[in-house]
Amino acid sequence: MSLRRIVLRDFVIVESLDLELEGGFSVLTGETGAGKSILIDALQLTLGGRSDSGVVREGAARCDIAAEFGTPANLLPWLEEQGFSNEDNSVLLRRTVDTDGRSRAWINGSAATLAQLKVLASELVDIHGQHAWQSLTRADAVRALLDGFAGIDTAPAHKAWGQWRLRRKALDAATERQNSLRQESDRLAWQIAEVNKLAPGADEWIELNALHSRLANAQSLTDAAESALAALDDQDDSAAALIHRALTALQAQAHIEPAFASTIEALESAMAQVQDSVHSLHQYQRHGDQDPSSLETLDERLALWISLARRFRRPPEDLSALHSEWKVELAQIDQALDLETLTQAERSAWKIFQTEIQSLSKQRQKAAPRLAEAVTDTMQTLGLQGGRFEVALNKLDEPQAHGWEQVEFLVAGHAGVTPKPVGKVASGGELSRIALAISVVTSQLGQAPTLIFDEVDSGIGGAVAHTVGQLLRQLGKDRQVLAVTHLPQVAACADQHLLVSKQQHKQQTLSSVTPIATEERVLELARMLGGSAQSEVSLAHARELLTA
Repeated sequence: MSLRRIVLRDFVIVESLDLELEGGFSVLTGETGAGKSILIDALQLTLGGRSDSGVVREGAARCDIAAEFGTPANLLPWLEEQGFSNEDNSVLLRRTVDTDGRSRAWINGSAATLAQLKVLASELVDIHGQHAWQSLTRADAVRALLDGFAGIDTAPAHKAWGQWRLRRKALDAATERQNSLRQESDRLAWQIAEVNKLAPGADEWIELNALHSRLANAQSLTDAAESALAALDDQDDSAAALIHRALTALQAQAHIEPAFASTIEALESAMAQVQDSVHSLHQYQRHGDQDPSSLETLDERLALWISLARRFRRPPEDLSALHSEWKVELAQIDQALDLETLTQAERSAWKIFQTEIQSLSKQRQKAAPRLAEAVTDTMQTLGLQGGRFEVALNKLDEPQAHGWEQVEFLVAGHAGVTPKPVGKVASGGELSRIALAISVVTSQLGQAPTLIFDEVDSGIGGAVAHTVGQLLRQLGKDRQVLAVTHLPQVAACADQHLLVSKQQHKQQTLSSVTPIATEERVLELARMLGGSAQSEVSLAHARELLTA
């Protein structure tokens, strides 16, 4: 499930490229400046790397990059969860960048974010750059290499660290603010007690005003009800009497004139509505009378409501919500004042964090000698016979989110020398070989189906270069390996050889990538050997490399 195809349009100095890649071990070679790393740069863009307008070929409006991968089984649930189709068992990544530096991305034809591309990047490709040795002197990178080799998940420890820090911060803040918090608590408690005298309901202010309006206009409302009853039912010419008279007249002749039926039905409906209205008005008369003291009691409550609202400088309708907010604030302050509970919470979080980082330490202590042994063995094949690699776990004075220890790589370039920190004892060439040894060892245990090595073989040559080629070829038996190299010994070991070349076209320099085999490959290896590509000696040496 590796990289199957990469397509470029107007990328840097590539006008158009459509390249199919094979499994196994493939190399990219070419003269200096031909653009051997262009494919890798393009691939990094499709995997969520940073972009800018400089990647657009001069004279073009935008560049377009696409990379097709087989779909690893472990990615299927993620693709489904994110809503990306996977009908043909492939992952197609596409990215465009215009001359303003704006970029867009797609996964299997659907718009995607850079964060989603980066999730795929860690699952699809593992890239080892030509300056990989520089990371051997960075504490975070060294620790990540050991953790990756051991398959250690540091996320739970980081989460526990974050929880502990929050608890610790809350405890420290509460301890420092005890006096001010007590004053704030007293103030809120007094305010709440004052408003408790009223105990305002959530919608009570609106209801009280509506009730007050009804009580203040009680006589007018009663008079209106009586007038309506008289008009509807209590007089000879009331609505009910007139409708009844009309119904009687029409019903008497309905057997002669069928057209009266609809009118009779409408009048019967009107009569029913009048009777319902009369019933409702009688109900209102029976229950509408209010105790004379009700208005006085209501006035007193409204006066208290308005007084409190003025005291706290808030609109009366906000008083109920303000009362609830104060209760919440008081509960939070009381919680902050409870140092015992905060202390227990901090201690509990600390214990959880301690458990997590102790687990990390145990896993690292088991993995460190295994990594040291594997890298030491690989160093023997890379011209560092007798050399030794060690992984030191130095305990910190205080634990950090990543654990109790700092990880450090130590190396001895040959026998009889005490291993010392990598950056202090190794030469540039040795660092490159050590970095390559670590890359090979850690790559063998990784999950990404495609491994890319970008000139990691710099600083070596001769028999060691041939060994590097054999190591990469061995890796290619299990996973797809793509390497940019300037060493003919490495290139000769490849299953697929890709030649990067540049040409002049209409005053522009353009780059192309072409698979080569047989005699074309012999000619390229002869060129890489440094002699005349057409000389019999160089050609013979190239053929010998391929045969070996």
